[in-house]
Amino acid sequence: MQESQVYDNFDNEFDEELTIDIKKIFFTVWNGKYLLIKIFSVVLLFFILLTFFTAKKYTVEADLYINKSNYTNLAEFNPFVIESQTEDGFSVSNANKLTNEIELIKSSLVIDNVIHENNLIYKKKFGIFTTPKTGKYLSTKAFIGKGKNPKFDNIKNTNILKIRYTSKNPEVAYNIVNSIINNYIELQQSLNTEKSKSDKAIIEKEYNKAKAQLSSNLNQSSGLPESAVSGMSNFSALSAFSTSASKAIANLKGQILSGKRSQIAVSEQAAKTAELSSKLEWARIVEEMSNNSKVLIINPPVKPEAYEQTSPNLLSNILLGIVFGLLLSLLALIIKETTSKTLTYSMIGDNAIYSLRKNLTELKTILLTNKDKNVAFVAFDDTYADIKEQNLGKYPVITAEISEEFVTALAKVQNVILFEKINQTDSKFYKQIKSILKDMNKNIIKEVLV
Repeated sequence: MQESQVYDNFDNEFDEELTIDIKKIFFTVWNGKYLLIKIFSVVLLFFILLTFFTAKKYTVEADLYINKSNYTNLAEFNPFVIESQTEDGFSVSNANKLTNEIELIKSSLVIDNVIHENNLIYKKKFGIFTTPKTGKYLSTKAFIGKGKNPKFDNIKNTNILKIRYTSKNPEVAYNIVNSIINNYIELQQSLNTEKSKSDKAIIEKEYNKAKAQLSSNLNQSSGLPESAVSGMSNFSALSAFSTSASKAIANLKGQILSGKRSQIAVSEQAAKTAELSSKLEWARIVEEMSNNSKVLIINPPVKPEAYEQTSPNLLSNILLGIVFGLLLSLLALIIKETTSKTLTYSMIGDNAIYSLRKNLTELKTILLTNKDKNVAFVAFDDTYADIKEQNLGKYPVITAEISEEFVTALAKVQNVILFEKINQTDSKFYKQIKSILKDMNKNIIKEVLV
């Protein structure tokens, strides 16, 4: 039971903490509407004007299909062709299939050529100051930067590599993307050529060894052919009665066995030589094909027209202007509310009546429910006349001031209702009076805006 009561108290406190005075927020915003509109309009206009006055940037893109199988699709010529399930002996995940290719295209073997072909050099700092690097070619690291320009992306679960470059000059962007593609393809062709030459040299060396061994085996072959046994049937019959015939038969069998061994060795070496000859033929075909790369340009770069800039974008700038306009205008309103020298809606308490004349009935209802309590009115500025005008009964009206008379008058009552004016009552004075009421333990029943 006690535990349930604790939870109920916690829920009540939690609900109280989440209580939001929507009415106060509305009046606060409405009171500062002109400031909000001005700030919002200025920020939005600023972002719109940025579209026309900031430098235009152009982006050129290209898509490359990277063939991950060995450097030929002709499997009938390549008995070792393996589809791209692994690369360099390691498994390749679908999420990042072209990691090695991206690192290769970002290497100095490609980028250095791109830099020189497009004359990409260090410029003066801020366009004014000359540095030791000014006029020298960019380094690969400086050109690649943080990976934003140029940008290389592997489209998920594909072998497609997207290249993107952005520049203020559309021709520069187009030339750089073209240069990257061309130098990457040349690098792939070079790698293919070296690989095919190496493969051919190894196979050719083994083939020459096998061919020489076959010739040696042919020259060293000895003994009688196995067919010689067919003409020896009568001679074999005599070996049963003659010792010399028996020795001759044994000798002939040894010769035939030796001939059979030589024949087997020659056949094995001939088969090995034939197999290496087939592989050598394949290596020669691949070498002839090695000037091809495994790169296919499926989306070539296109030079943008003058009106095809990627930034600034009018629609994007309008959206940015709206977002920042709202944020800055709200920030300006908060600053105004907290620094205002006159009373604002955000400064008053939560138990407020926002219009004396419109909510007079509500005020009279509160007075009726508190008729037996010792209540007094505290009037700021010239609200005394408004209070008397509404015929609110014979409640004492105390003019707010920092004086002994004010404190003495407050000592006779326990509950007070404050009457003040938005944008007129001095905010510092208002806070001082509320501080006095708090120190004197006076209960503020309501705050009424006149």
